[in-house]
Amino acid sequence: MAIEHSFLPVLLGNEMNAYGMARAFYEAYGVKPLALNHTNMEKIQQSDLMTFYEVPKLHREEQFVATLKAIAQEFAAKKLLLLACDEFYVKRIVARKEELSEDFMIPYVDEALAHQLLTRESMYELCEQFGFQYPATHVCTVNNYEEYEDMPFDYPVVIKPLNMTKYATCIFPGKKKVYIAYNKEEKDRIFHAIYKESAYRDDMMIQQYIPGEDANMRVVNAYVGQDGQVKLLAIGNPILEEHSPEGIGRYVAIITTYHRELMDTVKSFLETIQFQGFATFDMKYDDRDGQYKLLSIELHNELSNYYVTASGYNLLQYVADDFIRGSKQSLTYVQNKHLWTIVPNGVLFKYVQNEQLVIEAKSLIRQGMATDSIFNYKDMNAKRWLNITLDNLNFYRKYKKYFNNKGLSNS
Repeated sequence: MAIEHSFLPVLLGNEMNAYGMARAFYEAYGVKPLALNHTNMEKIQQSDLMTFYEVPKLHREEQFVATLKAIAQEFAAKKLLLLACDEFYVKRIVARKEELSEDFMIPYVDEALAHQLLTRESMYELCEQFGFQYPATHVCTVNNYEEYEDMPFDYPVVIKPLNMTKYATCIFPGKKKVYIAYNKEEKDRIFHAIYKESAYRDDMMIQQYIPGEDANMRVVNAYVGQDGQVKLLAIGNPILEEHSPEGIGRYVAIITTYHRELMDTVKSFLETIQFQGFATFDMKYDDRDGQYKLLSIELHNELSNYYVTASGYNLLQYVADDFIRGSKQSLTYVQNKHLWTIVPNGVLFKYVQNEQLVIEAKSLIRQGMATDSIFNYKDMNAKRWLNITLDNLNFYRKYKKYFNNKGLSNS
């Protein structure tokens, strides 16, 4: 017999992130969330952990509000918890937060603070007050990129579109999510490809490149309750990122780590700015000065956030217990060691460049302290098993072809 629940999580956007969140909710409560997106999410349709609705034009504001109003009417007997799986839908939710709060519980800050944190320049200005270090950054526009020559930092540089939603719809040779240019000629070719060979017209970010392998990255995940107090803090050491053009920078393997000083800094920052909900801080350790440099802050749950749940602290349970059950929650700093991954062990052992971390990953696997959040034995049918197996085989091909190639060329 199906279990009836008094609440229903409603997940918007990115399919892979939606799966990790749905798995966390199901493991905590046995509840199957409702997942909505404006495109067909074929992979998660095969899952038994959620119900998927494809809603054409959901990303358009009028359809967005109308759809959520209809969902609220359909499930009027339940407490509805509204969560975004990507930045686009975070912005959509906070822009209409007051109106949507009539029907949904919304664990996000108001639009003004969200905009400040999701805009690089203002985010860095705010974080500087709390002692966060960050790489030198400049923003170029379609009108001034050709005149921009005098960078206040040396090559190599990171180049990234600032409107990823619009950039995702563009198609041109050599397209990547993020680029690294090692000289002026390469920088110029990247800008020419984006602004001359595609329809992208929004701003681009040029940022000082911090040298070092994937394992120099750190990701800090936090949940801040309705009372404005941090309830959960975890730090992950990403030991491998994706290197394919469409996925550059996405974490595919993380080992939990512990850094009390860094956790205290993040806690103080979030509570002082009166934050609420989820926060993900991406940082990179700079060997040149021994500092962690802040790269970005996200307000949505990403697929890699499941490393926190896998470590024994269900990130989504914190928000549901806070908003649905009104539970009192004390502060927890995660210290449990665990390996989270979405790639086959063969890829992990071959492409993680830090040998000590390979040894640690193998040890955690032997001890049963490792989790693949996609290859979930409790949510498996023949079609899903086949698709996941093909995806895993594809990882071998992609890493062989693209590993450490972050310029314009795809070869």
